[in-house]
Formats: sequence, C-alpha cells, structure tokens
Amino acid sequence: MTHNYQYFDIHAHVHGPEFEDDIAGVLSRAKEAGIGIITVGTDEESSARAVSLAEAHGGVWATVGVHPTDTKTENINKELLTGLAKRDRTISIGECGLDYFRMKGDEAAEKARQKKIFEEQIEIALETNLPLMIHCREAHEDVLSILQSKKREHGGKLRGDIHFFSGGIDTAKRYLELDFSLSFTGVITFTHDYDEAVAYVPLDMIMSETDCPYVAPVPYRGKRNEPSYVVEVVKRIAEIRQKPLPLVAETLVENARRTFFDANLTA
Repeated sequence: MTHNYQYFDIHAHVHGPEFEDDIAGVLSRAKEAGIGIITVGTDEESSARAVSLAEAHGGVWATVGVHPTDTKTENINKELLTGLAKRDRTISIGECGLDYFRMKGDEAAEKARQKKIFEEQIEIALETNLPLMIHCREAHEDVLSILQSKKREHGGKLRGDIHFFSGGIDTAKRYLELDFSLSFTGVITFTHDYDEAVAYVPLDMIMSETDCPYVAPVPYRGKRNEPSYVVEVVKRIAEIRQKPLPLVAETLVENARRTFFDANLTA
C-alpha cells in the first residue's frame, strides 16, 4: 500500500554494527515519526547487508556500492553489485565517488584507483537505470569533471544526489547544472558554514539525511545518530530558508520520491 511519509532520511547506515543491538527500536521510532529510510552500502559485504535489511523491513530501501576510501578494493565485483542492484528494494548505486581527505602513500595512484572504481559504478548505474549516491570530500573538481563527461554522453540517464554536500554556492551551482540534487546532514544544526548553500539550492533540488550513526544533530550531539533525528535537519533547512516546516518537509519527501523511485513509495 502507498504510505505518505512525513520525512525522508535519504542516507543512513542502519545495517551497520552500531545498530545490531536495537535495530527494531530504531526502525520503530522512524516509523512512528513517518520517516522513510535509505540505508547505504559502502562495500560489497555491507551492500548485501543493506539489501537484506531493506527486504526484511517496510519503509527501508537500500543502495549498493563501494566507498572511495575502501582502499582494499582495486576492482569492483561488477557481477555481484549488478545482481544486488537489480533487487526490488535497491534504489541507487553508491555510495561512490572520490575522497582526497587524508590520503596515504602514492597520492597519484590512489586518485587513479578511486576514479576507476567510481567510473565502474557509474556504468552499473547507467546499465541498471538507477541514480547515483555520491560521496565527495575535497575532490569536487574531479567529481564534476567525471560527471560532466558522462552527462554529455548519457544525458538525463545520469542522475543522482551529492550526499553530505559540503561545498559553497559556486560548487552547488555546477552540480545543479548537471541535474544532481544536494543533501544536507545534522552538521547544519551546529555550524553556519553551509547556510548560504542551503538557502541557495532550489527547494525542489534539496534533500535531508542523517548519515547515521555519524554527525548527530542538535540536540543529540555526542550520541549515536539515527533516522528519527532527520526531523531536526528538516527543521533547520526550513529555518534557514524561512519557509513553513510542513511545506519544506513535504517537498523534501517529494524530492526523494522523484530522485530515487519510479512510482509511489510503497511500504
């Protein structure tokens, strides 16, 4: 049946070990608050766990992918990830992308490795007609260059979200020109560094996430983050934009629907 979600946490890691002991309670609190959840794979093993969790619980969907900092991965298992991507509860490829923060060893070789596995996952997204869940840290120029090249080749089939967006207005504009949405975390509740970007991005191109168990928002800082806390992120987006909370919340859910689902969200 169709469920009318009040909020959507488009990037969580509730299949992770931090939630093993109380996953039922975490999902129950999210359900009571009317929150849909996308739980995000970061390597082949966690992607399989994300899909299994999504298949076992209503209101949860999965992404499958390999995080750029997973340095043990030189070549992705395309057959495995493509198989997981075709499962009914999988709605995105990622999180994938580039991360040049705290690189060790041969930086040129590491950048080349990351670009290779990023482009391999873009190909899976294109082949399976799924949007991308992109991670980018201190690598916007290279991420943009890759996406711009793929966009020229594939047009509207290349789509997705820049998760945990941490750039300024100029960088946001360049992603928006590629029709990629931008999502924000609880960080916006305790720093003003991203207020300008939150205010700048068109309301129909912005989404909310927790990235739990990390970066819990005010008033939960220092605690393990969880999907029910995404409400605080949406509240802050509404405050920054000076718009009514119900309007912002409804629009962000619709944005998730449009970006990650072909039809109405089902329980």
